[in-house]
Amino acid sequence: MKAAGRSRFPAVLLHSDIMEIPIDRSEEMRLRSELEARTDFEALRERRYLAMPDLSRTPGSPLHELVERVKRVPALAGFDVIEIPEIVPADISFDLFDFPANHPARSKSDTYYVDAKHILRTHDTVFWYYYLTDPRIKERLANGASMGAICYGKVYRKDEIDSRHMNVFHQLGGWYIAPEAEAVTVEDLMETLAQIAKSVFGESARFRFNPDTFPYTDPSLELELNVKGTAAEGPAKGEWLELLGGGMPKASVLAKMGVEGYHGWAFGFGLERLAIASMALPDIRLLWSEDERVKKQLVLGETYREVSKYPPALRDISFIVRKTFVPNDYFDLVREIGGDLVEDVALLDRYENDAKFGADRMSYAYRITYRALDRTLTSGEVDTLHQKLEAATANAFSAEIR
Repeated sequence: MKAAGRSRFPAVLLHSDIMEIPIDRSEEMRLRSELEARTDFEALRERRYLAMPDLSRTPGSPLHELVERVKRVPALAGFDVIEIPEIVPADISFDLFDFPANHPARSKSDTYYVDAKHILRTHDTVFWYYYLTDPRIKERLANGASMGAICYGKVYRKDEIDSRHMNVFHQLGGWYIAPEAEAVTVEDLMETLAQIAKSVFGESARFRFNPDTFPYTDPSLELELNVKGTAAEGPAKGEWLELLGGGMPKASVLAKMGVEGYHGWAFGFGLERLAIASMALPDIRLLWSEDERVKKQLVLGETYREVSKYPPALRDISFIVRKTFVPNDYFDLVREIGGDLVEDVALLDRYENDAKFGADRMSYAYRITYRALDRTLTSGEVDTLHQKLEAATANAFSAEIR
């Protein structure tokens, strides 16, 4: 592989021109103000997610340490750092990045819409747009300069509930673009991803590359790492786990952003995924814990040991709803009601019976696992919480609780 270290980059990246790119946040502040004025269920939820701390910028968090390690990777030396809005236009997030019209990410069942045209950002790659529209970057482009940047922070997606997934998580992305006359190859990207993997898992880390597919890069690839097994991820030691993805930005995507005659490489990954693999962490919620017994163990490269495995409390819920019911919306409701006391939501049964339920209705049954990270839940408080969930399910989805 060809090295992608300091010598790969022009002088503009190697001295005091390195920038923290400030972005005009006035539109985001306006949208946040409108969100604050609303009292509907969705607005309250989105406001709470936006208020959650950015762990990638919280000293002491392993996600912050991950970011610092990535910043020190030789292939990214001298890269600009850009912090972008958390509320972004949907057309910029999807249309500019060649997401197909039927892509699930466009759906309200997968994405949090603040209004008809704006969403809570779903991927960090949207930073390309904000970077390329910065006046100083436009000047660099006009002068034919090469440049690189990284971006990191919270992203938001509606998702299932288990020990690996939360609807608020963190991503880090980066890219390097140069005039087409400069040789930039997929091998440069592979070297960059390899350096990132080694910065987290050590020089002896074993990894491999596989083809992948993303809407905005071609060709695209993924890096898989041989990692120690975790309760969250499942693989036994010696198995492969996908950790990093990237590719070569499509010329069509760059053209939509007003850039022609340039090419490069780009990557992105979830910080939680690397942290979980590095520490064999059994539950993603632990990354948010304020329990000092937990926090002192959240050290990259050190295997997490359970402080105390408090017993789970299982409750089942079954209901009949319209066939337009969307499970991701239900997971969102469960998170709303149960918060961090919900460890897992498992589908037990789903079936149709037109004669019994009607042609437009069907039955769902879920098993909810309640478990606190810092104490044993009493049967009474679990029952109260579960009854609240039943009432909310009936109200939010016009469901008939069985």
